[in-house]
Amino acid sequence: MKTVTEQDYHDRVDPHRQGARSAEIILGAQDGLVNVLGVVLGVAAATSNGAIVLAAGAAAAIAESASMAAVAFTSSRAQAHYYDAEVARERRHVQHSASIEREEVRALYAAKGFSGELLERIVAHITKDPEVWVALMMAEEHQLAPVPLRRSLAAAVIVGVASLVGSLIPLGPFLVLDGRAAVVGAVAVAALALFALGAVKARNTVGSTLREGLTLMAIGLVTSALAWAVGLWLEVK
Repeated sequence: MKTVTEQDYHDRVDPHRQGARSAEIILGAQDGLVNVLGVVLGVAAATSNGAIVLAAGAAAAIAESASMAAVAFTSSRAQAHYYDAEVARERRHVQHSASIEREEVRALYAAKGFSGELLERIVAHITKDPEVWVALMMAEEHQLAPVPLRRSLAAAVIVGVASLVGSLIPLGPFLVLDGRAAVVGAVAVAALALFALGAVKARNTVGSTLREGLTLMAIGLVTSALAWAVGLWLEVK
């Protein structure tokens, strides 16, 4: 039996998951898939013209992926701007309210179990460098991290591409099937894709693969059913 070293266990057997990336992929793919499925089901319920269904679905796929990429970028930049504003505020606090901020550092490390001379040495070491002091307060007190521009750009690309891929899934059946068969096919492939996304989510976080898969599938299909109902209501005679 091969012995697993600590390094192998840490790096290969049980590595940390890239939770943020997985969340962005799942967010984009789920949003694109559900929205475009809703569009094609709604349009298919309103008209039997397959070309119109495909045109509406393709337009929705492009618009949805571009919109999701823009939202991912702007929301990430909003977080970055909020972080920068809080850093500036914390620097002012360190400069003008040093004794209060020092007590906050002391309280943080006292809560971690440090006391006496060791606690005072830790506080003195941290507060002698204003930048270290501010960085610690941002991480420990405010639980905020910097968001570089490249991180925002990466989020936009990942969410946008995932949304586009997800959007194309329910369109596939309409390329090879007609009428009700295409609708059934779109629902089937979308359900399988949503279940797979939920399973991936469970694997990268915590929870039951079956439960998360079924939950995501149910949410997506119920949402799309609403669009189908609207399409029936507005059916073109």
